[in-house]
Amino acid sequence: MADPITSRSRPGASVSAADESRARTLPRWHYLVALAAGAANTLSFAPTPHGGWLQLAIFVFFFAWLARTTSWKSAALTGGAFGFGNFVTGVWWLYVSMHDYGGMAAPLAGAAVALFSLYLAVYPALSAAIWSFCAGHARNGAADDQPFSPTWHGALAFASAWAIGEWLRGTVFTGFPWLASGYAQVDGPFAGFAPVVGVYGVGWMLALAAALIVQALLPLLPTRASRGPRSATADGGRTDGKGAQRSVARSIVPGGVALALIAAGLLLPLVQWTLPANAPLTVRLLQGNVKQEMKFQEAGMRAAIDEYQQMITSKPADLIVTPETAIPVLAQQLPPPFAAAIREFSDATGSAILFGAIGGTVTPEGQVIDYTNSLFGVTPGSHDVYRYDKHHLVPFGEFVPWGFRWFVNLMSIPLGDFFRGAPVQKPFMVHNQPVAVNICYEDIFGEEIARTIRESDTPAGVLVNTTNLAWFGDTIALDQHLQIARMRSLETGRPMLRATNTGMTAAIDANGRVIGRLTPYTVGSLDVKVQGTSGNTPYVTSGNNTVLAVSVLLLAFGFAFGPGITRRRNGKP
Repeated sequence: MADPITSRSRPGASVSAADESRARTLPRWHYLVALAAGAANTLSFAPTPHGGWLQLAIFVFFFAWLARTTSWKSAALTGGAFGFGNFVTGVWWLYVSMHDYGGMAAPLAGAAVALFSLYLAVYPALSAAIWSFCAGHARNGAADDQPFSPTWHGALAFASAWAIGEWLRGTVFTGFPWLASGYAQVDGPFAGFAPVVGVYGVGWMLALAAALIVQALLPLLPTRASRGPRSATADGGRTDGKGAQRSVARSIVPGGVALALIAAGLLLPLVQWTLPANAPLTVRLLQGNVKQEMKFQEAGMRAAIDEYQQMITSKPADLIVTPETAIPVLAQQLPPPFAAAIREFSDATGSAILFGAIGGTVTPEGQVIDYTNSLFGVTPGSHDVYRYDKHHLVPFGEFVPWGFRWFVNLMSIPLGDFFRGAPVQKPFMVHNQPVAVNICYEDIFGEEIARTIRESDTPAGVLVNTTNLAWFGDTIALDQHLQIARMRSLETGRPMLRATNTGMTAAIDANGRVIGRLTPYTVGSLDVKVQGTSGNTPYVTSGNNTVLAVSVLLLAFGFAFGPGITRRRNGKP
């Protein structure tokens, strides 16, 4: 573990401005190492098995690397480099949608991914800068100040600043919380905290444990300035006799707390936050594997409708689900043979059917307005048709942000502005089991799904996500999205069913375990039995409010008292 970079001046020694500037300037390779650590952090996410443990090791290194910094600027650059390395390697699959399917020139598509990754990196840079201020070392000011030495208030500030940064990234400009650090923990040591504080709270626990591990290890390590048996330690102590004993003592408590956090994360899954409710459902999840380039061509549309009609009616189940826009036409323009076959099959077999199509409103003049990305439901013995309209739309895919029409015009994709559904919509009733549905990347916004359960008059016991990831090819996006869906099950204590066009079609139980999946890029039907649940987890009850309130309070404390604590720690008045 590298030592903090400092002036190493003796107390009372004069230091010129030039010497101080050199002492406080980190070499360029420092930021390259941070970038490489961020890229390595991508490996902690799916498809890496049990990547949460790898992520913990990476965050320990990342916080130790931040401890080398001596100003908020160097901390922000370190955090930004880490973030850019993580995002450019973690969301590179956006290139596939823009270049392979959108027809954008390769250099432009690559530049777009790089620029988007730079934007996303602003948030970890902001987190690192906030930590630097609230930990107290960014405002010390004197030339012979030590750089940051991990402390309790510094560890809490790091966890809080990291959680706030990730929450902002998932909120600003409609949000993009993909690769939020907590997602890598679904099989990691902190998964048990998900139903209590959600994905951002899991990231908070991860960051706190990593900082405490560094706080425990750093006093035990020699510094570059070590000279013989009585050299100074990184925090001003001594390595001989009682100084060594004090270093060990200072390591035991933070190390013990970090181990306690890990133990709690491993034991919390034993707590049963929700209870089984209603009879189990037999479910069929359909994967048509319709090629993206054919999806909106006339011949391809007819073939897709015929294929899904055959798949739906091939076998009964309590619930049958197709992917997003599996029927790529306006609902009012459904082919009569398809509509009749679905209705007759539902009535004859008792099967409830959810299928994706395009919604819209027809004016008295016959004009279609307010197009929506929708799911429609048919239930046996009822002529009412259930409808869910997607609420959280994809920028550049389902609406064009102001000022970016020129960018959309660089791609040959039939994009347009869709109308938004209500934030909370009624569930789809399958027998006596309420089912909450969402479309595409709506399931990466855990607060919105928790709100749907919390505010519904009939809280759902099963979650369903339908999506089409064919835009991104056979990439890590498929595995990452499945991992995100597993986090939603952990947060809500409810099973999640996923029907996708090309993968990952899967069923997840209320404990976040995958109980069945289809091989990507194959045609098939996943037949499973799922048990719905009832009751609210702490996260469903409070959403992100808990972690945000705690983080803001701790950061305010650190900002107010951190500099004084740090000065006293360094032996200054």
